[in-house]
Amino acid sequence: MNAVNPRRWQALIVLAAAQFMVIMDTSIIGVALPDMQRDLGFSQGNLQWVFNAYVIAFGGLLLLGGRLSDLFGARRVFTIGWIILIAGSVVAAAAGNAWVEIVGRGVQGVGGALIAPASMTLLMMLFGHNPRELGKAMALYGAAAPAGGTAGVFLGGVITEYLSWPWVFIVYVPIGLATLAAVPALLPAVQGKRGSVDVLGAIAVTAGIALAVYAIVRAPEQGWSSATTLLELAGAVALLILFLVIQRMVREPLMPLGIWRTPGLATSNLAMALLGAAWIPMWYFLNLYLQQVLGYGAFPSGAALLPMTIAIMIFMIGITAKLLGRFGAKPLIAGGLLVLAAGVAGLSLVRPDGAFISDVLPASLIAAVGMSLAYIPAMMSAMSGARPKESGLASGIVNTTYQVGSALGLAVMTAIATSQGAAELGNLPRLTDGFQGAFIGAGAVAAIGALLTLLLMRKPKQAAQANAQPEVTQV
Repeated sequence: MNAVNPRRWQALIVLAAAQFMVIMDTSIIGVALPDMQRDLGFSQGNLQWVFNAYVIAFGGLLLLGGRLSDLFGARRVFTIGWIILIAGSVVAAAAGNAWVEIVGRGVQGVGGALIAPASMTLLMMLFGHNPRELGKAMALYGAAAPAGGTAGVFLGGVITEYLSWPWVFIVYVPIGLATLAAVPALLPAVQGKRGSVDVLGAIAVTAGIALAVYAIVRAPEQGWSSATTLLELAGAVALLILFLVIQRMVREPLMPLGIWRTPGLATSNLAMALLGAAWIPMWYFLNLYLQQVLGYGAFPSGAALLPMTIAIMIFMIGITAKLLGRFGAKPLIAGGLLVLAAGVAGLSLVRPDGAFISDVLPASLIAAVGMSLAYIPAMMSAMSGARPKESGLASGIVNTTYQVGSALGLAVMTAIATSQGAAELGNLPRLTDGFQGAFIGAGAVAAIGALLTLLLMRKPKQAAQANAQPEVTQV
């Protein structure tokens, strides 16, 4: 773009609002889950698909979304993404059974996978002319993620309590339409470029992730050593191997495998995967504990999670960046994962007759501090070694890794919880035993992540960290 866009700051509001909504879509449904379970007939084990359908589609298609944005123009892909997100929201709101709800959530995830990378491309075009402005714009854009996570928790409680759960999806329709109306006037038209789309690669990686999650979810019922489970897991591995083969064979792959030679990328992605595998199950089962064991309604449950989400926003925006500049990424990632493990371990002590002040609040705040310390440094570490032309790809990979880790981690912890009694609704001691098992598993994952970070991660160059600009897409 040759000239400076005079409406770039107004355009940033649209892009930050899109980031806000995409992240809010992962948190707003948490408080509504028990109501959706009752109305749509989800089993306790299958309820996670309300979350995972979105995450698998979003994470599995992020790289494809970035490629489409390059080929067809970011503004066009951004617009199409919003249209798809609105359509998925309508389907999810109107769902009369579990399968329709899962389809609607998956369609929402497809829309989010187009919106997120297109937003980053547009932001770079609007502010790339001035490094100081770009840094300020990135900070505001990045802050929209924790803000969306916080607002989603609270709004989900308010909407579910005083309206009904379909409204957590209906709210996206007017906001989406207003965003689409603002696009022509505020967002720059971006010329696409010639190239091909690796459709087979996108199908293989997304199907492989989905099949792995499906196999893990069904394993407690089918048996971990049953032929069905083993075949499903083998199929998932085969699909993921096929994805890697396709990436080596096609001329313009979604993920050029040479990117993995970037210093720090592999270990940072491992840390992000384990962070997602610990944090998201903790958040998911804490929602269920508050409502199904402590008996909280939707609004009190959302309010109970606010201290944790506000702590995340405060630490990420005001504290973590300063600590990163002083200590570097490795100590913060390892320390953050260790603090997260301690917080989740505290939640594993929840009781059937527990109380929010003693059983939930202290441990959840400790976990929030751990998440805040680890997330941004892991993103920065993954980005720091990439060449400028590969920064978008590195950002897409690390965000995809976090989403995949979240989905697989939630599937494993749900299997653990189910095996320990979490399917026995109404039996509070057994239900609590199941949730305790999930918290113990999530804490163990975080502790393993801290240990692997200490053992495998090299100390990144601080100068490279300072120059890296990550795209924050999930909290």
